Amino acid sequence: MTRSHKKATKRTPPVIDPYIPANGNFGYRVSRYELDIEYKVNINRLSGTATITATTLASLKSFTLDLADALTVSKVSVNGHRPQSFTRSHGKLSITLSTALPAGAAMSITVRYAGTPRPIRTVWGEVGFEELTNGALVAGQPNGAASWFPCDDHPSSKASYRIVISTENPYRAVANGELVSKRTRAAMTAWTYEQAEPTSTYLITLQIGDYQTHRLTKTPVAMNAVLPQRLRDNFDYDFGRQPEMMKLFVKLFGPYPLSSGYTVVVTDDDLEIPLEAQGISIFGANHCDGERTAERLIAHELAHQWFGNSVTARRWRDIWLHEGFACYAEWLWSEGSGGRSADDWARYYHGKLASSRQDLLLSDPGPRDMFDDRVYKRGALTLHVLRRTIGDEGFFDLLRDWTTRHRHGTAVTDDFTGLAANYSDESLRPLWQAWLYSKDVPDL
Repeated sequence: MTRSHKKATKRTPPVIDPYIPANGNFGYRVSRYELDIEYKVNINRLSGTATITATTLASLKSFTLDLADALTVSKVSVNGHRPQSFTRSHGKLSITLSTALPAGAAMSITVRYAGTPRPIRTVWGEVGFEELTNGALVAGQPNGAASWFPCDDHPSSKASYRIVISTENPYRAVANGELVSKRTRAAMTAWTYEQAEPTSTYLITLQIGDYQTHRLTKTPVAMNAVLPQRLRDNFDYDFGRQPEMMKLFVKLFGPYPLSSGYTVVVTDDDLEIPLEAQGISIFGANHCDGERTAERLIAHELAHQWFGNSVTARRWRDIWLHEGFACYAEWLWSEGSGGRSADDWARYYHGKLASSRQDLLLSDPGPRDMFDDRVYKRGALTLHVLRRTIGDEGFFDLLRDWTTRHRHGTAVTDDFTGLAANYSDESLRPLWQAWLYSKDVPDL
């Protein structure tokens, strides 16, 4: 090799997930995040300290964390010591240690940071921390967590969380997990949440607003609503069948996966789409209109607590394991609550898919199309065809087995197809080939 050739060769940094090539980090595994954050609503100012507990996977002299460029880092320590250096660029906090840590070593990383948080611009639009008219929200999917805390921002990286949020009175702050303390001092209140179950970074959220909270009654799982007082009457009607939804989904999908219950937040602003977080779903005021027009979406977001949040795709190409399942749950709710049957919905959407572009591979739709509605509907149709093939008893036994085996873990498409083989007397390969690994829409 000539010298000139050596100079021309540029080493490409390794990529964990080609759908979000700049995200995720090598060399360590995080087990816990402890976030102590202050947010001032009127000036959109966030400051905080993140303490990250991790274990090295190899001998480690330097490593990175994902952190948006809008946030400035003032101090870093690793195991109580200052690192040799730390630098910021292109959404990464790079840390170089004075002495390498051996493989299997414990790391306690503390990062002090502050700034004016804003969403991260992506091919899917702006994601992450977002100012509201009178508050803030976090919509982290798929790579927005770094907009408000330093992290290893990839769905395969799950950890527990303790989140302390201080904000001005009378705002209420909501985060994942159980509210373990609330402490008011002068004009500020600190809210402390503990999320024990392992959770992907994009599913960690922060919701701040002039909200009231109330407990839903006659529910098999603790369910709470957090919303502006002006929307309370609409909520009681629009979301009134949530307890029945929960009962049905527990029966079909297995036990609700979180000990802290389920919370629905309705913001004072309109939102284009609702979104899921671990143990929380977030809707806009437009989804709470007193007409019960969003019930399909309410079922969809609740189903994500099993499919997507507890059982999470290890890589984004397998997002049908989230959206296809949650979409099929909409049809199951319709069927179970006296509406159109899942078979009716399958025939309706099959007609729509058959007349649309047939250039999408469900098992690998590509980053630009990962949130395309065809992923949702074709994923749901795949499950419906599977249900008709193996029968109701086998199908729902399979779903409960799936949510049990991979509870609070990650999985890929091959895990599901492999498990499904145990519930069928015939080979399912033709079904998977037609629906997952071919672009043409098969006949029903």
